[in-house]
Amino acid sequence: MATRLVQINMKARDDSALGDFWAKALGWGVSSEEPGVTNLEPEGFVYPDAVAVVIDLVVSTEPKTVKNRVHVDLATTSAAHQAQVIARLTDLGATPADVGQGDVPWTVLADPEGNEFCVLEPRPIYRDTGPIAAVVVDCTDPRAMARFWGQATDWVLHEATDSKAVLRSAKGVGPYLEFIRTPDVKTGWNRVHLDVRPYPGDDLDASTARLTALGATVIDLDVPWTVLADPEGNEFCLLTPA
Repeated sequence: MATRLVQINMKARDDSALGDFWAKALGWGVSSEEPGVTNLEPEGFVYPDAVAVVIDLVVSTEPKTVKNRVHVDLATTSAAHQAQVIARLTDLGATPADVGQGDVPWTVLADPEGNEFCVLEPRPIYRDTGPIAAVVVDCTDPRAMARFWGQATDWVLHEATDSKAVLRSAKGVGPYLEFIRTPDVKTGWNRVHLDVRPYPGDDLDASTARLTALGATVIDLDVPWTVLADPEGNEFCLLTPA
């Protein structure tokens, strides 16, 4: 009865314009299910599939005021490729971002609405992930977060230390899910969050009960899906089975 991590939900002042940036950044296609929602996924992709965690951009008037607790890391294949990606993204509207990273081999950028992301130096572990190497979540206890998310989904633990924990789909494809210890305290609603979905035929109420038994908390909102928070208060959505 495990759920699947299927997409990243990102709030946007202008979902269409920000969607255009990310579609070009990732080389993905763009669609829209309704006004105010822009969907991004690889060309030829059949949703849902562990080979990619797709992106939904949803319009929101709330301003971005703090560093996002969820961001993506982009993969590169060589130093030259990393430089090319950074230059291309800068031409698309990305800007350098300082999140206290110091002297590191990766580059931190912000998209046109200020959402931080990283362009990584080439690493063999990410050679087959696609353009998104990892979805990264700030947290205070990586081991506990990996334990919850590993049990909540069908993703497998690859590494767990006091400073970092890493999961990936049991199918061994797509991006990694990484939990990084940070001193920052969560404030307000996350502008970027994860969405999970039960398998076809699974019961939504049973999935909700299972997640709460693992440590999630239901957030009462008037929406047609279920909104929960993980043990560190990060909101995520439980979508209908499909």
